[in-house]
Amino acid sequence: MTRNPWWTSYWARNNSLVEPTPSFVTLQSMKLSTICAFLVVPSFLVASFDLLASAPGDQSVPPDAALSKLIEGNKRFSENKISAGKPTAKQRAATAQAQHPFAIIVGCADSRTSPEIIFDQGIGDLFVVRSAGNLVDDHALGSIEYAVEHLGSRLIVVLGHQRCGAVDAALKSATAPGHVNSIVRDIQPAVQAAKDKPGDTLANAVHENAIEIAAQIRKDAQLGDLASQVKVISGYYHLDTGKVEWDKTPN
Repeated sequence: MTRNPWWTSYWARNNSLVEPTPSFVTLQSMKLSTICAFLVVPSFLVASFDLLASAPGDQSVPPDAALSKLIEGNKRFSENKISAGKPTAKQRAATAQAQHPFAIIVGCADSRTSPEIIFDQGIGDLFVVRSAGNLVDDHALGSIEYAVEHLGSRLIVVLGHQRCGAVDAALKSATAPGHVNSIVRDIQPAVQAAKDKPGDTLANAVHENAIEIAAQIRKDAQLGDLASQVKVISGYYHLDTGKVEWDKTPN
């Protein structure tokens, strides 16, 4: 008579347990894998739904509505003596994984003209491209194209400003040392357009420069099928008053 191993009687006495035969272990592994699969798949589907829900086109603000938000924000900034506090922590958390800026601002690098401040906006509200004289090159155009296609922005604002140093330098000379030469060179068309106009020559040149940059964006930015949804305008920021004056430009 063959005797069963000692552990057989042990498992028999403890009927709440099952003898750990190889087949049982395999079955338990299969059950565990199946349970894990059911747990993982819904998480994957939820993530997919989140991505679909946050598609750029679904988050886009129409150009006119975006402009209204900028106008209202600038009004708050220019009329209030103290800026209202922004919910930085909340906004930072809300935009940590994705951004949907409602407008693109092509502005000057001047330290007094930060678009987020003069339009009273928070983190993730504006997609900003800045350079001296608010000029655009291939890098800037690529940034604009990216914001339109991938972030859903539908309003592009080229923002010049009062007493712009770059435009002033271009008025005084068509050349400059180093890489500054490229700046004054590219502003020369605006300088020429402003020469015969009445009024303040520098202010006129700043307006002309912003208008010409807006026209350049309309012509050179490769926006594909989204071009018909995008509006490009220009404006002039007054350092003295904090107000933005909007140019009447075609789109």
